[in-house]
Amino acid sequence: MSMISVSAGIIIHDGMLLIAKRRPTAVLPGGRREANETPEACLKRELKEEFASGVTVHESVGSYVHTYEFGTVELTAFRADWDDGDFNSRDHEEIRWAFTHELDQFNFAPADYAVIQRIMAGEIEI
Repeated sequence: MSMISVSAGIIIHDGMLLIAKRRPTAVLPGGRREANETPEACLKRELKEEFASGVTVHESVGSYVHTYEFGTVELTAFRADWDDGDFNSRDHEEIRWAFTHELDQFNFAPADYAVIQRIMAGEIEI
């Protein structure tokens, strides 16, 4: 099995984190990096495609590996600032802002849990 590289953004606004619930028909994982694309460029492109929103990508907060039945995913997470747009989703059934203490109330894709746990533990500052 080959490694699937994906990028994820930690987008913070007024002390809250942007979270999005994918549609049941959405293909996992989202945020797949294309050939010859940097992880940062991937994140900018994916957010523009999926949310019609622009972001400024900052430092990476780590890479995490998760193995699904279809293959292994390496997720690289970045801090990002929301620049413009209204987050009009094409692949998500719900988008909302949530406080850190609320994150355990939501279901995330398995590859996302390592990042979410670090945020909830205060290891990634919001």
